[in-house]
Amino acid sequence: MTKQEYQEYINKKTPNSTLLKDLILAFIIGGIICCIGQLIIDGFKTWGLDKETASSATSVVLVFLGAFLTGIGVYDRIAKFAGAGTVVPITGFANSVVSPAMEFKSEGLVLGLAAKMFIIAGPVIVYGILSSVITGLVYYIMSLF
Repeated sequence: MTKQEYQEYINKKTPNSTLLKDLILAFIIGGIICCIGQLIIDGFKTWGLDKETASSATSVVLVFLGAFLTGIGVYDRIAKFAGAGTVVPITGFANSVVSPAMEFKSEGLVLGLAAKMFIIAGPVIVYGILSSVITGLVYYIMSLF
C-alpha cells in the first residue's frame, strides 16, 4: 500500500469533523447540567441550608446522579450526544469512576471492580492533589517574604 493509498483509506474511515455542532452541543448540555446543579443548590437553600452546606450537598447529589445515570446506561447516551459537555461538570467525574468499575466488574470485586475503579479518575485526583500541595507550598514560602 502506498502512502497516498493509505491516506485515502484514512480519509474514508475518518468521520467528518462537526466542530461547530460539537461546540454548541457541549456548551448547551454542560450548561444544562450546571443549571440543574444551581437548581439543586437553590432547593437546598430553600430548605434552610446555608450557602456552603447547600453547595456541598449539591456536589454529593450530582456525583450520585452521575454515577446512577452511568450505572443504568443513560449518561453514556447523553455523552455520546453532547460530547465534552458531560465531561467537565462533576457528573463527568462520577462517570469516569463508575464506567471502568462496571467494565471490569466481571473480573471480581478486588482485582476488577476495586482495582480498575480509578483507572481514569485516579491520575486526575493524584495530579490535582499534587498541584494543590505545590501551590500551597509556593504560597506559604511567598508569604514568608
